[in-house]
Amino acid sequence: MKISRIDHLGIAVQSIDEVLPYFENTLGLKCYAVEEVEDQKVKTAFLKVGEVKLELLEPTSPESAVAKFLEKGGRGVHHVAFAVEDGVAEALAQCEEQGIRLIDKAPRPGAEQMMIGFLHPKSTVGVLTELCEPMKK
Repeated sequence: MKISRIDHLGIAVQSIDEVLPYFENTLGLKCYAVEEVEDQKVKTAFLKVGEVKLELLEPTSPESAVAKFLEKGGRGVHHVAFAVEDGVAEALAQCEEQGIRLIDKAPRPGAEQMMIGFLHPKSTVGVLTELCEPMKK
């Protein structure tokens, strides 16, 4: 697997509207996109810091993984997303071959026209890891 960069840091929040003023007014960042990802049951807001994005994640359903993370007392960094150059499918296969537990057996659509796949934190030193690449047109 060839990782080219950190694509984004996912940050779990109860309400994007409540936390966005901190990022925009205090830190001087600008929200450039808000999107709902229905199959993941989240609303996202993206801000950029240099080449790295921050993805604010607000649950839209109590069944979402983000809602469960917040229920368990999680707050703040939810996951780290790495851009992969050799494709998410190939990266997932390589990780599985190395004994890494996969949340996603195959790539699926995510926010910002990305294909994504998650690795389970129980086999990634406690860090929920997302692998991503732009969707092919």
